[in-house]
Amino acid sequence: MISIPTIKRFPSYLRLLQYYKEKGFSWISATTLAEDLGLTAVQVRKDMAGTGVEGKPKVGFEIAPLIDAIMQNLGWDQPTDAILVGAGHLGGALARYEGFASYGLRIIAVFDNDPVKIGMKIGTITVLPMKELRQYIDEHSVHIAVMAVPAATAQELAEDLVSFGIKAIWNFAPKDLKLPAYVIVQRTDLATSFAVLSAKCKQLLSCGQSAKNELV
Repeated sequence: MISIPTIKRFPSYLRLLQYYKEKGFSWISATTLAEDLGLTAVQVRKDMAGTGVEGKPKVGFEIAPLIDAIMQNLGWDQPTDAILVGAGHLGGALARYEGFASYGLRIIAVFDNDPVKIGMKIGTITVLPMKELRQYIDEHSVHIAVMAVPAATAQELAEDLVSFGIKAIWNFAPKDLKLPAYVIVQRTDLATSFAVLSAKCKQLLSCGQSAKNELV
């Protein structure tokens, strides 16, 4: 079983490996990966052990098989269909984001309850009414939903999605969901991410000011 911290590092490894592959490299050392990602070579070797790809002493890892192995472990080697609920500014941006294709994720339908949004096009996808949600999930055997809705409606919507057969939810709503343990929930909290950024920036500026005062 690959650990969650390792899984979280896999996308960074993947981007770096693809970069070196495009540059014409066939092999890469654990030391190079470690230096580029701010890790230790020991940590890199531990992470790579979970892929099943073995490195060679003084040579490193063969890039192409390692990319394939990471993609397979992340489940990005096969296209995965998902629906998106919420056609507001964030939902619209997510539906238009072409980068999901690199991860094997395909947004195949968008739903909203706003009469103004229903029927409009987001890229090539037509926004559908919420009343068609259950039937669409059933007919297309969709198991993943992306939620980009207000916090006030998130819990009720999530419960409906689970009752309709959704097994995994990528939650962009500013709300912690309470769902059965068998449902996979991944929350992306923009406020939390910015809080970390803001706090680190404040600390950096504070340290810089302190150093400046010491020189005066």
